[in-house]
Amino acid sequence: MTRLSHDRVRRIAVIGTGVIGMSWTAYFLSRGLEVVATDPAPGGSDRLKDFIDQAWPTLERLGLGTGADKTRWRFVATPEAAVEGAEFVQENAPEREDLKRELFGRIDKLLPPDIVIASSASGLLMTPLQQGLAHPERCILAHPFNPPHIVPLVEVSGGELTAPDTLAWAVKFYEAIGKVAIRLNREMPGHVASRLQGALWQEAVSLVEQGVVSVEDADKALAYGPGLRFAVFGAHMTFHLAGGQAGFAHFLKHLGPSQERRWGTLGRPKLTPEVQQKLIDGVNREAAGRSITALEAERDACLVEVIEALRRARQR
Repeated sequence: MTRLSHDRVRRIAVIGTGVIGMSWTAYFLSRGLEVVATDPAPGGSDRLKDFIDQAWPTLERLGLGTGADKTRWRFVATPEAAVEGAEFVQENAPEREDLKRELFGRIDKLLPPDIVIASSASGLLMTPLQQGLAHPERCILAHPFNPPHIVPLVEVSGGELTAPDTLAWAVKFYEAIGKVAIRLNREMPGHVASRLQGALWQEAVSLVEQGVVSVEDADKALAYGPGLRFAVFGAHMTFHLAGGQAGFAHFLKHLGPSQERRWGTLGRPKLTPEVQQKLIDGVNREAAGRSITALEAERDACLVEVIEALRRARQR
């Protein structure tokens, strides 16, 4: 099978235009690609247009690709119409295995076997989704971090029947359009980034549950401590620097035992109704009356500033 080169893809089918699908659509357009989108919800086309218009100034600021055009998309009624002539598929349907399996079955029958079908699923695995398909080898998970049109990360993984060359091609495709792609060596529930994020949140919940700290102060500790360092390097490289001139080996030798002791004291909280209410009350106090829309705008503005600052620093 000869697959179209990863850097020659021009038409994308976006299946499902909820929050993630709309963000993917705007991003693909910003990289000079054409998008054909579909979603069964009423008013989907109008919502998608509004989102693209709102996101475009941010995408312009981050840098548009050659041929970028925010009008180079159309909305169709069915997945079958969306995938006609598509050279890549980004599926973003709700996180229901039965729904995604049915959807994959419909489009797998129509697409040539060399066209990759990628799912944005965050809580599902590919192996169950690709069962019974004529061409399961071209099916992958490609999980973005929200919002995909701003955050660079995409996690690429396959199922038991996914061909290794499909994964390699997908990583190259996402990298070619400006994403930071990582490839999982095997399937894992929650993939990688969400598990790392979940581990941090688990301990934050535990500290709040035990009365060690408030919700607001737990968030401050993450945002103004590890969060700042993790925006530059991940945990291993951060601790490599913590070892001084001798690096990570010195860190493990001298601080590894204390890290192990700390791991032994990490909490395993349960999200009981009481704990949930404590977290909700704390988040509401932290939000201080700001709407979700206002918080999203603040988040996105700060993310863009951080991305731009890192680019400048690394170009010196």
